[in-house]
Formats: sequence, structure tokens, C-alpha cells
Amino acid sequence: MALAASETSRLIYNRVPKVTFDFWLIKLMAVTVGETAADFLNANMGLGLSMTSWVMSGLLIAALILQFAQKKYVPWIYWLAVVLISVVGTLITDNLVDNLGVSLQTTTIAFSIALIGTFAVWYAFERTLSIHTIYTTRREAFYWFAILFTFALGTAAGDLTAEALGLGYLLAGVMYGAVICTVALAYYIFKMNGILAFWLAYIVTRPMGASFGDLLSQAAADGGLGLGTVITSLIFLFCIAALVFYMTLSRDGEETVPAVSLVGD
Repeated sequence: MALAASETSRLIYNRVPKVTFDFWLIKLMAVTVGETAADFLNANMGLGLSMTSWVMSGLLIAALILQFAQKKYVPWIYWLAVVLISVVGTLITDNLVDNLGVSLQTTTIAFSIALIGTFAVWYAFERTLSIHTIYTTRREAFYWFAILFTFALGTAAGDLTAEALGLGYLLAGVMYGAVICTVALAYYIFKMNGILAFWLAYIVTRPMGASFGDLLSQAAADGGLGLGTVITSLIFLFCIAALVFYMTLSRDGEETVPAVSLVGD
């Protein structure tokens, strides 16, 4: 008993940020950059989908190695990994659709199944999907797999509604925003399970960000505002950098794991 008390009294930090207003703000910007940066590297820089995918995947692997080496949340490392995984998630979907000819309907369904499967295996091993207790390497691995599939799914679902179904970028973005508001209402008013509410909102912010990213960057003839991928990406990267700087100074998002959560782990 004394040993258990000693073990659970250790100060152990969560390796991912706690959910705050800043978290959602920077996450929405990160997913927007994921959409526009992938388009910039692929089309504007002329790297092509395959080369862009290899380069960005290599950078993502390096960022995740750095992230896994940390024993607590470090803002610039964590959000660098999020931005890169957002880009890679977009590229995975783009490769399947553009290079392999897989339909958006099929990719949306496939990534939905992959995400549900990730959650199922995660829960089978850990008995929780909480993002407040990511303090082991295995839990963090499940977390990042889930994040990758949310980005790939969000890209497919966002393109499906905005392009394949003809809703347009603005209407699609507003629609996904309404879904997020509905989830928030269900959580705050009707007491929806917090873990379920988080992951639903996390999933939907991806197609919402992708839709608004395309709205800003795409040409007017294609239903956008014509800012281009360069300007759009730079605007959001600057905002992300400013928020990360603030988080680093204020330690906003840092969270320790509740002692009760360590019992039995």
C-alpha cells in the first residue's frame, strides 16, 4: 500500500496539451495549414504528390522521434508534429484519390473504419481513450495514430462535401462549424461524455479547417477568395508561431496526470 501511494504521488506530466481555448484555436489553424501547405508544395513548388509525400513523411518521422523523447508537453515540438501530421494526412488522401483513383466516398469510409479500429485497439489495451493520461509511450503511439487518421479522414470528408457534393468551400465550412457547435452544446448542456465530445470535435475541425483553407487559397473561379496557398499558409503559420510562443511563456496547456489515474498502470 505504501509503495502504491509512493508511486502515485510522483509528479508525472501529460505528454499532450490540456484542452483550452488556445488548443482549439491553434489546432484549427494547424489543419488549415495542412491543407494549403500540401497544395503549395505539390503544385506551386512543383514537387508532385509523390516527392512531397516522401519529404513531408520524413520530416514528420523526425518530429515524432523528437516528440516521443519528451516526458512532458513541449509546445513547439508538439505543434510542429501536429502541423506536419496534418500535411501528411492530407497527402495520404490526395495520393489515394489523385494517384490511385480511389473515390472520396471510399476514402472517407476507409479512414472512418481505420479510426474506429484505432480507438477499439487503444481501448482494448488501455481501457481509456482519455487525452488527459497520455504518459506512456504506448498510449502516445495510439494517440498519434488516431490523430493521423482524423486528418486523413477530415481531408476526404471535407473534399467530399465541398467538391464532390457541390456544397462549395464556404457552405461546407459553415456546415462543419455547425456540427462542432452541436457537439459543444451536447457536452455543456446535455452532459455528453467528455472523451466522446473531444474526439468528435477533433475529427470535425479537420474538414472545417480544410474547407476554410481552400476558401481562402483557391482561385475565385474555383469558389475561393484567391489569396493563394503561399499567403494563406504564411498567415496561419505566423499565427501558430505567435500562439506557440505565448504557450511556451505562459505554460498554457501543461498538465499533470492525476494520481488516481496511475493506479494499476
